[in-house]
Amino acid sequence: MDTVTHTLFGLALYGAVDKRRFTRKEKQALLVTTIIGSQIPDIDVVSQLWDTEGQYQMWHRGLTHSIFMVPVFSFLIYWFVRWIWKVKQPIYFYMAVIAVLIHSTSDLFNAWGTGYFEPFASVRITFGTIPIVDLVFWAILLTAFIISRKTTQWPKHIVYRTAWVCITFHIIIQTIQGFVIYQQYSGEYEDVALAASFVPGNFSVIAKEEEEVSIYQASLFQKDRLQYVLESEEGADLNLLFANKPEAETLYEWAPFVVIVDDDEMLGIYDPRFYRNGQSFLFEYMKRDELGEES
Repeated sequence: MDTVTHTLFGLALYGAVDKRRFTRKEKQALLVTTIIGSQIPDIDVVSQLWDTEGQYQMWHRGLTHSIFMVPVFSFLIYWFVRWIWKVKQPIYFYMAVIAVLIHSTSDLFNAWGTGYFEPFASVRITFGTIPIVDLVFWAILLTAFIISRKTTQWPKHIVYRTAWVCITFHIIIQTIQGFVIYQQYSGEYEDVALAASFVPGNFSVIAKEEEEVSIYQASLFQKDRLQYVLESEEGADLNLLFANKPEAETLYEWAPFVVIVDDDEMLGIYDPRFYRNGQSFLFEYMKRDELGEES
């Protein structure tokens, strides 16, 4: 998920706690706990500062998003708020666990995926059933905020707990739809990947068979539509590209599958899951003159 959504999750966790008997200091400690817990797995972005080998795609959403880091981060957050606000109740540790777990687990549902079981398994798990920016989440939490401010009929923590139920229901419905659509294509193609659209219930299905990659707009409620057919030069020698641009080798290892471009102008690879309007934002390539080859 994006930074805004993770921040909203932290605020919603804070709102879901019954704080009517909390002191001001305890409320401050709880707010910091849920906000930091909802953001801390993304601390891996600092790796860009020293990444000289093109490994950022492996590091981002890698070890810091592992389920095995949840208790580590939670312990650090607990001791931080205990040191600053002198609070000792176990609720701060438990809320940190929930916040960190929600961050790492929610990222599984994006096309980017996470290294959920690192360092014991290097596989990048991705379901692709929730977009990185999901406006449904924002709408649910905005509604909860307005209701909590405008009515005294329900306690605030009940309103936000109801919002969490709605968020969970949305994820379940989206994932069931995505699973059904994935199964429809998995028997026809050798490789299939899923990427959720911003419109609920709509998905991009990226299907590869030998040198051809087809991208469909799919939904359970309307006929699927073929959007793109891409040709991948599977016989291309990528060793020179990898030697000159290590980011390309990282992308090749990280993505479920790639499209290879090998023509008179360039040699490169891109991730078709992020293909929009004729290009993918995950595209690593070099011009022929940069490779020392004649065009």
